[in-house]
Amino acid sequence: MTGTVTPRAPRLRRLLGLPVTRGHGRFIGGNLIDSLGNGMLLPLGLLYFTTLRDLPLAAVGAAVTVGQLTALPVVLAAGRFMDRHGPKHVTVTANVVSAAGLLCFLLAERPWQIAAAYFLVQSGVNAYYTAQRTLILHAAPPAETRSWFAFTGSLRNVGIGAGALLAAGALALFGTDALTWLVVTAAPLYLLAALCFARVPTNPPPGTAAVPTAPESVPSGGRAARKGHEPGDMRRYLLLVTCNIPFVLSQAMLSVLIAVYATETLGLPAWSASILLVVNTAMVATLTSPLTAHAAPEDPRRTLALGHALLVCAMVAFAAPALPTAGIPAWPALVTAIILFSLAEIFYAPAVGELSVTLTPSAARGSRQSLYQLSWSAGNIAAPALFTGLLDADALLPWTVQGVACAMALAAIPALKSPAPHGGRKRP
Repeated sequence: MTGTVTPRAPRLRRLLGLPVTRGHGRFIGGNLIDSLGNGMLLPLGLLYFTTLRDLPLAAVGAAVTVGQLTALPVVLAAGRFMDRHGPKHVTVTANVVSAAGLLCFLLAERPWQIAAAYFLVQSGVNAYYTAQRTLILHAAPPAETRSWFAFTGSLRNVGIGAGALLAAGALALFGTDALTWLVVTAAPLYLLAALCFARVPTNPPPGTAAVPTAPESVPSGGRAARKGHEPGDMRRYLLLVTCNIPFVLSQAMLSVLIAVYATETLGLPAWSASILLVVNTAMVATLTSPLTAHAAPEDPRRTLALGHALLVCAMVAFAAPALPTAGIPAWPALVTAIILFSLAEIFYAPAVGELSVTLTPSAARGSRQSLYQLSWSAGNIAAPALFTGLLDADALLPWTVQGVACAMALAAIPALKSPAPHGGRKRP
């Protein structure tokens, strides 16, 4: 029986597009547990403080915004820390800081205390995502880099979805009294994730290991090498960061815009946005690995282009029901839009994660990952004001602006290829 079962596992793994997971249990556990904690509580922070602390929504919202904004420079600090000590240390520290921030929820009663708690939580989140992509590069075999980016993306969606379901079940059974217990439960999850990451074996690829950054530790002739990039490399990396901003804003649309658009503009029931989010989560969690393995272009830059092209089509489909005199039914258009949107995320996210650490020789360094993470952190902070303002002006405006931004990114992607060195062949 063993002889007939054993060969099936590798075939099934290849069919599903999964990497070899043996020996990576702690890395998988850390990603899953961290995402479970995110899904359980972070979306409920406003509800926690407005319900259990009886504070006005405007005051809580302002405190949360202040806490998130003041945590933005942590991205740069985490990058410098990662260059000195490596991504694993940053990831462990980030989870401990997030746990401390959640425990501060239990003590926060005034707006400035809420801002301080959110500063800690968001600092942990920012530091974690600054280091997470480089940690994948250090923990995964080089031949399976993209499959690990796809797999960790699926794990993240599974963990967030499971955490959200647990939180919804607790609230349904026990009401808002369960919010305190969700905080008490989520904080140890981050500590458990930190323990898992601390025990992950890593093998940094050549040129990505942490190095001292003090000027006296590097010979003068090697400073150009330590900087790790040719003159055009920084421009190419900044272009990647710029091309990623439309995708970041598209991701924020799901939580910021869809519910308001579906209910207030299209007149759909309040649960309609939840259905669309469930479709997106299910598709990304189950299809990212197989489609990345079997359908995505081999060149990650072409996969970025495919993702942006799908996003342009998705924006058109989202806008279609709001077109005056068009008479396009809302549900078929929104279902088509969320499928296109989910496919864009499935193809784009693993490829951009891979490129963010491989595009240039210094891409995996903390200084570059800080720049990349800033596109996520700043985009998520800007999205609520941007999209609600555009929707307030005109129902078609958010989709039009976002569609144009994705089309511009699509047009810029070919420039990510490095130029030919003095008449030679182009580098990949």
